[in-house]
Formats: sequence, C-alpha cells, structure tokens
Amino acid sequence: MNHSTGDDDGIRIDRIRVEDAGEVLTIQRAAFVSEAQIYGGADSAPLTQTLEQLEAELADGGGWVARRGPRIVGALRCRQADEVLLIGRIAIAPDVQGEGIGRRLLAAAEEHATASVAELFTGSLSEANLRLYRSCGYEETERIDQGDGTAQVFLRKPLR
Repeated sequence: MNHSTGDDDGIRIDRIRVEDAGEVLTIQRAAFVSEAQIYGGADSAPLTQTLEQLEAELADGGGWVARRGPRIVGALRCRQADEVLLIGRIAIAPDVQGEGIGRRLLAAAEEHATASVAELFTGSLSEANLRLYRSCGYEETERIDQGDGTAQVFLRKPLR
C-alpha cells in the first residue's frame, strides 16, 4: 500500500521504500548536523549510519517520506512493538524546516498505526523538537540523564 496525501504546497506524504535510502540518508545527515552542533559531537547514530545499514533498516521497518516533486524533503521511521508505535529519526531537509513537514509526517504515522500509543524521544537541548512534539499532543514521560548535563527526553501520545 502506497498511501499518499497531498496538499496545495506540493508536499506528498508516502510510505518509505528501500529505494529511498540514499536520499533519506542525505537528508538525515543534513538535518542531524544541527543537532550535533547543539550537543557538541558528530558521533551520533544518525550521522554515522551507513547506506547499507539504512537499507537493511528500511527493509525491516516502516516509515514515511515527504516529497516535493521528485525530491524527498523529509523522512520519519517507525515500527510497532505490541501496542506502542515507536517513532524515530525524523529528519527534515534544512531548507524546508519550519514548513510543517515534520507535523505531517507524524500525523501520517499516527493515522496508519494500530497501536494505542505513540512514543518518541529527543535530547533535552533540542528545543524546537520538544516544541513540535508537545504541540502535536506528546507529553513527557521520562528523562534519562546522559551524564553530560543533557538528558534523553521520552514523550508519548495516546492514539486510540
């Protein structure tokens, strides 16, 4: 099933495919550079993941991409574990951040899940991410101290 939603801004939301891996990896690296600058390190998994690793991940899991014309401008990966939709690696091309693409990717993942709750996480210094997730109905459930003055912040949202 290749669900697609369009809007008058030319953005289409489609299911992610293994063939999207190269473009998704490029966007992921571009998007997570700003996160690496916030946290002072470029060794995070989104920046060090290889194309082969991403292709294997996409073969096993699901997710969504946002396209403007032929170009992928955003991606979200998700998988369901029992009654929890686990959302991760939301990446939006830097030149289109702030246009609501992340919000639309989240909505697509939530709408098509059979889980009763969605969960995601971000770093405690990622204020734009935290604002987005809270505005989409996610509430903080846990903070895990990273020992460097930062924490991983887990947020959940009931879906049904």
